[in-house]
Amino acid sequence: MKATQTANPPSFESVWAILDRVSKDQKEFSKDQKELRKDQKELTKSQKETDRIVKANAYEIGKLSKRMGEVVEFMVAPNLCKKFMEFGFNFSQSNQNTVVSDRANKISFEIDVKLENYSKAMLVEVKTKPTTKDVKDHVKRLEKMRKYADLHGDKRTFLGAVAGAVMTDNVKEYVLKQGFFAIEPSGETFKIIPPNNEPKEW
Repeated sequence: MKATQTANPPSFESVWAILDRVSKDQKEFSKDQKELRKDQKELTKSQKETDRIVKANAYEIGKLSKRMGEVVEFMVAPNLCKKFMEFGFNFSQSNQNTVVSDRANKISFEIDVKLENYSKAMLVEVKTKPTTKDVKDHVKRLEKMRKYADLHGDKRTFLGAVAGAVMTDNVKEYVLKQGFFAIEPSGETFKIIPPNNEPKEW
């Protein structure tokens, strides 16, 4: 019978070498983790700075857009009464930045330009570059105006118009489709385009 051979146990030196290698690997891994966390912090810091710049630019663009809107409003408002006479409207007053507020009935809105006489009033929304959302908001504004007028005994008829320094064809088409007048630049002045059908009244 042959004697069973037993494998020699690993030497102390070889075990120590393995443990030493594992220890070094762990240190390297820990170092890599620290570098990764540092990179992540730098990336987060960079993202925050980018967000700050984007917000600052958006704020400045918003202010510029508002100023441009005010310029358009200033240029258009004084001559609107005269221009609308071409369409049979004889407005005797033109008011800018009218605030309508009725807290009791939860009605609150602003009107950029309001043309009016004893029987009719035209609410004009002025934007640098109006969008379809601006037009939808103006429809809601006219609805609020009608509700406010009914609550306060104002029986006049209300109409709407949208003015823009830059108005795309699709927005203009949408404005006219809603029964509003479209007001846009024309040479050194501006022109008024009537709705596709009869102007909508509220």
